[in-house]
Amino acid sequence: MFLISLSSFALSLLLSLVLTWVVRNRALKKGWISFPQSERHVHTVPLPRIGGVAIYGALAISLTAVLYYMGRHPVGQAFHMRTMAFLLVPGTIVFLLGLYDDIRGIGPYWKFAIQAVAAGIVFAGGLRIMSLPLLFGSSQFGWLASLAITIVWILWITNAFNLIDGVDGLATGSALFSTFVVFIVSALNGNQFGLLLTAILSGALIGFLRFNFNPATIFLGDCGSLFVGFMLGSLALYGQKSPTMVAVAIPVVSFGLPILETAVSVVRRFMNGKPLFAADREHIHHKLLKRFTPRQTTLILYAVSAMFGLLSLFLLLPGGGPVALVLVVLGGIVWVGVQHLGYHEVFELRRVAQRTFDQKRVIVNNLAVRRAVAGFAESKSVEDVRLVLESAFAENEFDGYELEYVPASAAGRAPEIRMAWCKPHAIHILGKPGVWRMDLALASDARGRGHFRVYREYSEKPLMLDINLLTHSFPDELAQALDRAHADEVATEEALNAAAGQQPLRPYQSQA
Repeated sequence: MFLISLSSFALSLLLSLVLTWVVRNRALKKGWISFPQSERHVHTVPLPRIGGVAIYGALAISLTAVLYYMGRHPVGQAFHMRTMAFLLVPGTIVFLLGLYDDIRGIGPYWKFAIQAVAAGIVFAGGLRIMSLPLLFGSSQFGWLASLAITIVWILWITNAFNLIDGVDGLATGSALFSTFVVFIVSALNGNQFGLLLTAILSGALIGFLRFNFNPATIFLGDCGSLFVGFMLGSLALYGQKSPTMVAVAIPVVSFGLPILETAVSVVRRFMNGKPLFAADREHIHHKLLKRFTPRQTTLILYAVSAMFGLLSLFLLLPGGGPVALVLVVLGGIVWVGVQHLGYHEVFELRRVAQRTFDQKRVIVNNLAVRRAVAGFAESKSVEDVRLVLESAFAENEFDGYELEYVPASAAGRAPEIRMAWCKPHAIHILGKPGVWRMDLALASDARGRGHFRVYREYSEKPLMLDINLLTHSFPDELAQALDRAHADEVATEEALNAAAGQQPLRPYQSQA
């Protein structure tokens, strides 16, 4: 069977070279080309985008020839013709869907619906996910859950390869590395079905890559990327007949680059409030194109695909140790790599994670502000207000504050109340330019009567406080407390002064 697979590989490679040349020239002659219409398109000249016709043709012709030969010269084990049919028929449907999309265009919902039907046919043929040992142990899914998970998997891989098809040769090369992994695993497991199909698919991809590598003269198009992704996603399910963690992990790791690209794209668009199907120029290869040439970008991502493929093969080693080691190494590499791509969403997620760890500190600071607001209502004098403020700001993230206020009872006069306070290490920051500060307007009876200004030295340390607590009720409650306290003090002092014949009350001032 190995010799048949090798012969089918050579035949497919030859057919792919010839068919790609024919399809390219025919498309150029007929004007079936793709024009660079937006900034996310990397190519600058119009090129044919139906290269998937050559890959599909090479695979179909080679497989037909091999099956004809095997029918006349039976070798090895009986071939699973039923499984073959339940894979090639839906594969053809996906190919035709992509071809129609390349020529006329079709909406994303129709594309997903037709792909889901094709994935359902694969499920009916016996290629399905029956368990996820890493998440659910040895528990077997019911048919409905198995159907849903199988469709999600196939659609994910199908569209993942379509998503990375943005640089010359990237999707083709990445698919080739994944195909090699499935070929090796099939050979080690004695899987004739996977061995033959991956040999033929490898030949078709290599032949096409001759024309698709930078500078490309033809593109895969949706008919190529969707078809190749669908075939690989479906072939990976053949190993699911062995419900082990390794059988599940190998395809996931070997398809690492397209899976990672899809996951990052979904998270990015969700976080930015954009439609999941909206095109943009924030894919991994776009990020790399800002630093490297298209050829260098492709080679870098080839190395990434090769790394994923190699790590997936380490999972074949006996014992559970390799699985844990591969997952840890893979997680670390992915995390570091995505951070270096400069995604703002990654930094925001890291900030949220850090905020979660620091939530206790946030709660402490928030409660201090809430207690200050409650303390304003109980303050009997301006001095009480000052003590409440110092207590609230002594332990929070701000370094000092200043207050100037004209109470309602002193309208038209110079500011009657001035306060200033800072922490011992920050006595130099009050009133200095270049220091971070925030001004809160203090109002009474809808009239501005002063301000409360908070200061903070510039620092990479995040502000551990919900700023809405300061901007919502804090200024109003502070102004009302100052009005009440000042009015009471003025009334008391004036009564005493009138009885003693002394001068009116002087302005309140407190300096740190």
